[in-house]
Amino acid sequence: MTQTKAPLMTPVLIAGCIMLMLGFAVRASFGVFQIPIAEEFGWARSEFSLAIAIQNLAWGIGQPLFGAVAERFGDRRAIILGALAYAGGLVLSAFATTPFAMQSLEVLVGFGIAGTGFGVILAVVGRAAAPEHRSMALGIATAAGSAGQVFGAPTAEILMGFVPWQGVFIIFAGVILASLFALPFLRSAPMASKTELEESLGTVLNRAFRDPSYTLIFLGFFSCGYQLAFITAHFPAMVTEMCGPVAPNGMLASLGITTTSALGALSIAVIGLANIAGTIFAGWLGARYTRKYLLAGIYTLRTIAAALFIMMPITPASVLVFSLVMGALWLATVPLTSGLVAHLYGLRYMGTLYGFIFLSHQIGGFLGVWLGGKMYDLTGDYTLVWWVGVGVGAFSAIVHLPVREHRPTAALAA
Repeated sequence: MTQTKAPLMTPVLIAGCIMLMLGFAVRASFGVFQIPIAEEFGWARSEFSLAIAIQNLAWGIGQPLFGAVAERFGDRRAIILGALAYAGGLVLSAFATTPFAMQSLEVLVGFGIAGTGFGVILAVVGRAAAPEHRSMALGIATAAGSAGQVFGAPTAEILMGFVPWQGVFIIFAGVILASLFALPFLRSAPMASKTELEESLGTVLNRAFRDPSYTLIFLGFFSCGYQLAFITAHFPAMVTEMCGPVAPNGMLASLGITTTSALGALSIAVIGLANIAGTIFAGWLGARYTRKYLLAGIYTLRTIAAALFIMMPITPASVLVFSLVMGALWLATVPLTSGLVAHLYGLRYMGTLYGFIFLSHQIGGFLGVWLGGKMYDLTGDYTLVWWVGVGVGAFSAIVHLPVREHRPTAALAA
């Protein structure tokens, strides 16, 4: 009897892609609000930067917590809780008039992103996917986040031409709640071995925390968060202020991109567009080659791209080239890192285990966003903090090399 091959595209994967796409469209747009909010209230650049930094840190802290909630009470309950926190934080932030209020409310937004983001949804997708498709499914789901990034920042820029930034926040809150219509399809059986099902969360966490490879993966993910959060939060403003003028009769002008602020929003969209292909390709590679070497290679390429960009004159052409290159590498680390965690420690507690790894990513994100604003206020540009990102990228390339890609101590197979 011929066995039917399991499909790659399933309702679970499609629903997960929709939720990640909409959630990350909103998250990727925050850098567009950097200048309008600072100008309206006369805040220093570091004030709203700190708000976004706190959002990233809260996202990181919330990730293992929401992973544990999902594994204890169910994935969908965790996602609903996250969506309510996300939407509520956006609505309340629209009425913030002081830096402290904005920064405090971004904690709620950060927890909301944790409940509707990679940690919870990738765990569902990973459990639902057939083993031969798991790496590719994780890559596709991760790429969906970048698909949201393609239109998130430009949409925010367009909407602010019609309504104030506060109105855009409220519209985005509605988008987050609307994403819950995909929730009924986001269900999967707990695909785990008999041994995994019998082990407690504490036992698996203890094994992971004592494994040097888990520590190395944790440390390596730091630079990913630093680079991505800094670019998302500050690159549009950096392009607006540091890039040479857009040629009035050039190709960009013919597409309606006539100012450096519009180019800054476009750069985030280009990054997201390039990352759709880059992340899916990384998922395909992860099923065929050693993940730790792929991760080291990605961080090496990021380091080279960032160093070359800051050493050369910043022009519209260099902005677009850098956005394409960085975009191809942008979230390519996520399916490889989450797939590595699932490979090493099993699927039963993947959400929580990946959540702790992701906390390192968000600690890096906090520092990238906060240092970007702080160093801008001190020096008047982003050059120094950009070079810090180059350095931590090189660190991550090196730290992945000693990772041992085999399950530690106890065999998890049934």
